[in-house]
Amino acid sequence: MSHRKSFFIHRILLSILSLSFIFGAVEPTLAERVDSGVPGMIFEQNVPITMTDGVRLRVNIYRPEKAGHYPVLMSMGPYGKDSRMDSVPAYSASWARLIAKYPDLCKKSSCRYLRFEEADPERWVPQGYVVIDADSRGAGSSPGMLDPFSPREIDDYATLITWAAHQTWSSGKVGLIGTSYQAINQWMVAARQPEGLAAILPWDGAFDYYREIAFYGGILNPAWKFWWDHQVVPDQNGNGESPLKNIVNGQRTTGEALPAELLKQNRVDPVESWVSHPYDGAFYHERTPDGSRITVPLLCVANWEDWSTVGYTAAASKSKWLRIETGDHLTPFYSEESFELQQRFFDHFLKGAKNGWDKEPPASVQVRQPDGTFWKADTAWPLPETRWTRYYLDAGDGEMSPDKVDQLATEKSYPAMGNGLTFKTKPLTEDMEFTGPVALKLRVRSSTSDMDIFAALHLIDPEGREITFTGNTDPHVPVDQGFLRVSRRAVDPAKSTSYDSYHAQIKTEPMTPGQLYEVDVNFAWPTSVVVPKGYQLAISIQGKDWQYPPNAKVVPGKDYELPLSTNPGLFFAAHPNRDSALYGGTNTVATGVGQASYLLLPLIPSRH
Repeated sequence: MSHRKSFFIHRILLSILSLSFIFGAVEPTLAERVDSGVPGMIFEQNVPITMTDGVRLRVNIYRPEKAGHYPVLMSMGPYGKDSRMDSVPAYSASWARLIAKYPDLCKKSSCRYLRFEEADPERWVPQGYVVIDADSRGAGSSPGMLDPFSPREIDDYATLITWAAHQTWSSGKVGLIGTSYQAINQWMVAARQPEGLAAILPWDGAFDYYREIAFYGGILNPAWKFWWDHQVVPDQNGNGESPLKNIVNGQRTTGEALPAELLKQNRVDPVESWVSHPYDGAFYHERTPDGSRITVPLLCVANWEDWSTVGYTAAASKSKWLRIETGDHLTPFYSEESFELQQRFFDHFLKGAKNGWDKEPPASVQVRQPDGTFWKADTAWPLPETRWTRYYLDAGDGEMSPDKVDQLATEKSYPAMGNGLTFKTKPLTEDMEFTGPVALKLRVRSSTSDMDIFAALHLIDPEGREITFTGNTDPHVPVDQGFLRVSRRAVDPAKSTSYDSYHAQIKTEPMTPGQLYEVDVNFAWPTSVVVPKGYQLAISIQGKDWQYPPNAKVVPGKDYELPLSTNPGLFFAAHPNRDSALYGGTNTVATGVGQASYLLLPLIPSRH
C-alpha cells in the first residue's frame, strides 16, 4: 500500500472515530451497581445520561438503600469521578495538607469515594441525601469535546440537574456543592435556571471569567497552563497515558485509548483561547453568568487570597449569605465545622428543616491577625461601618499616611524588572483593623508605550519581618495583591465604585512615553487584617511578578509551615505575549499636590 493511500485511510478512520466520540456512538463501560462497602449506601457507577445533542455523559450515583424520595447534591467536573483523591499525583500536596490538618478525616469515612474538590458521599448519604458526581463532557468516562466552562458544558450541567430532579428516588430538589471548578460552574448553571435546582453552595469560585480567571487587570494569567496540563488533560476521555485508576477495577478511568492527534482535536486549551481573545467580548460573556438570573438561595464561601465576593454581589437571590475565610485550597472545605455549615444550609433549603438558618447573619468574615484569626458577623458586604481611608504615598520619603494629603509634589523612578518601590506607614500607635476591598490610585509614567503594575500589600512586624498568611494556593502570601496593564486603564464609571474600578478591557490605549497618567489598580480580592500597635503596613509597586527575595525575612502563617515559595498565589505573568522590551522600561510613580497617589483601605472602627 502506498504511503499516500495509507495516509488517507488513516485520516478517514480518525474522522469516523472523532465523530463517534463527539456524538456518543462509542460507549464507555456500561453502568453497573457496585458493592459500596458502606452499609446502607447504594453505589451505581457510570450511569449514562443523554444530553440534548445525543451525547451520553456518565455519572456516579450514591444513594440511601432505604426506599424514599431524597434531595440530591450534585457536582460536575473534569478531574475524574472514579479515582480517589489520595491516588492522583497532581493532588498529592493537597492531600498531604488535608491529612496533616485533619488526621482523623478517614476515620469518619473510608475516604474511598473522596474526590478532589467534591463532597464525600459517605458523609452525606447517611444524612438522607443522594450524591451525584458527573464526569463533564470529554473527561473521564464521558465522551465528547473537552472544553472547560464552555456554554456546551453548562448546557450539559443543566440537563443533568433536571434529569436528577425527575428520578424515582429524588425529592425533586437538587443542590450544588463543590469548591473551585465545582463552584465556578455552579454560578454559570444557576443563571440557566434549570428545573429542579433549589440551592447552590459555591465554595471559593470565580464569577467573572475574564477578570477573575483569564486576565488580572488586563494581564494574561498563564498559570492556568499548569492546571490544564497536570489536572485536566490527564483525565481526558481516551487518554491512554492517564495515571488515574478506577477505584472499582483498577483500570484506567479514561476509557478506550485514542490516538494523540485525535485527543488534541477533542480538547480546547483555555490559555490558547485567551491569547486569541485578548479583550472582553462575546467569548467571555458566554462564560460569565448574568447575575440577575441567579435567584436560587445561595451560600457563597470566599477566600481572602483567591476568588471572592463578585458572585455574591452580582446574584439577584433574595436568600443569600456570604462567608469569607482564610486557609488553603482544600482543608477549610472538608473541616467538620464546614460540613455542619453545609448540612444546615442544605437541610433548610432542600428538606425544609426549621433549623434557624434563615436567622444566620448575611455576612460572616474570618479576620486575620499575626497570631491567628477570629470570626465576626455583620448585616451586609462591604461591612456597613467601613471608613474608606486614603493613605497618601510620598515618593520623597517612601512613607504613606492619611496626613500626607498636602505634601509637595515629587516622583520616583524604578527599573520595571527590578524590585520597584515600597511605601510604608509609620509604626501604628494603636491596633487597627482593615476588612474589605482595597484599591490603589496612582499617577504613573513610563519610558515605553506600556507598563504593567504589580502591587502587593504587606504587614511588617516591629523587627522588620513580613508577616505572611496561609493562602488558597500558597502557604506564604502577603496581605493582598493587585494588577494592572496601563494600556487597559479605561474605566467604566457606570459599573465602578470608589473602592472598585471596573476596567472595560475592550481595547488597548498605548501610553505616550514620558506622559503622566492617572490609573486605578484593582486588588484581586478583598482583604482582612488586624495591624497591631507597633506594626506597619507597606505597599510595594513594581513591573514584574511579585516575588519574595531569596533572603526574605518572613514569619509563616500559623496553620502550618512550608518552605517559602517565590511566587505567592495563582498568578504568573511570564508568557511569550509579554514583550520584555515593552514592559521592561523605566517606570515612575508621582505623588503630592496635583498628582496624588494613594492606597484606599477599608478601616473598621474599634468597637471598644
